[in-house]
Amino acid sequence: MRLSGITPSGHAQLGNYLGAISAWAAEGGDEDLYFIADLHAMTTTHNPAKLRGLAAETLAVLVAAGIPAERVFVQSDLARELGALTWILECTCSYGEAARMIQFKEKAGGQAGVRLSLLTYPVLMAADILLQGASEVPVGEDQSQHVELARALARRFNGTYGEVFTVPRAVVPLAGARVRDLSDPARKMSKSTRDAAGVVFLLDEPDLIRRKIRRAVTDTHTRPEYLPEDRPGVANLLEILAACTSATPREVAERHSTYGALKEAVAEAVVETLRPVRERTRELLADPAELGRVRKAGAARAAERGEHRLSSALRLIGAG
Repeated sequence: MRLSGITPSGHAQLGNYLGAISAWAAEGGDEDLYFIADLHAMTTTHNPAKLRGLAAETLAVLVAAGIPAERVFVQSDLARELGALTWILECTCSYGEAARMIQFKEKAGGQAGVRLSLLTYPVLMAADILLQGASEVPVGEDQSQHVELARALARRFNGTYGEVFTVPRAVVPLAGARVRDLSDPARKMSKSTRDAAGVVFLLDEPDLIRRKIRRAVTDTHTRPEYLPEDRPGVANLLEILAACTSATPREVAERHSTYGALKEAVAEAVVETLRPVRERTRELLADPAELGRVRKAGAARAAERGEHRLSSALRLIGAG
């Protein structure tokens, strides 16, 4: 069973969809779960109303993309269960283990005013994983250390108190498109970027998508060729088009003789790829009752899956 999460730090964008969400919908197993990690978005200053809205929007996007509703839940709907398990795991984790997390070192930077949650959120991430009994966690390199912490805590708890938790392992995610920012191909497309000129959001209107792609940074050449290191802007466009058309970047490069023709092809492919997702997402957001029903059902299923692990852990540690 695999567990994957997405943090609602901004509006879902093309890179999220082509790189992960579309694969979750197409290739996820019956027992796999996907969650909106809204609690993880609280480690820095945030706007509560905006976070609530982004969590609902991201839930709608995942369901609209084709992920079965029963496999999706919002993290904060399990706040009580996760809060209890996080405390148990914090009582199993050492300060040194938490403080050596690379992301904490980079983001905290020795600042005294940094939130404690930035130090402890890897333990919450471990609780996310262990509560659901996930055996595999697809993560990028920047999160693999956190899965290693979850493995260590699961082994330590099991060895000290009794067998409760599945020991998870990090796995390389299914290969997805590496979508770069259209205005600066040196950086990844990001939902939390301050400059949205080079970011295609899933709910962007078709005309806006076309404008953003037509303004995409390329180079001084005129004919498309797939050379990621030397011509990253064009390579980005070719990779996007390839992901939308189930071809390879080199194949789509051969089909277009000018940058203008390539950009038009990319724009239309992206518009049509995102159209059903955008339309279904808007339908769900316009029907709060239906979205609420989906959210409640997903939370109930996730809570039920983890109930026996939490109750067993509480009992074995002497708290239940």
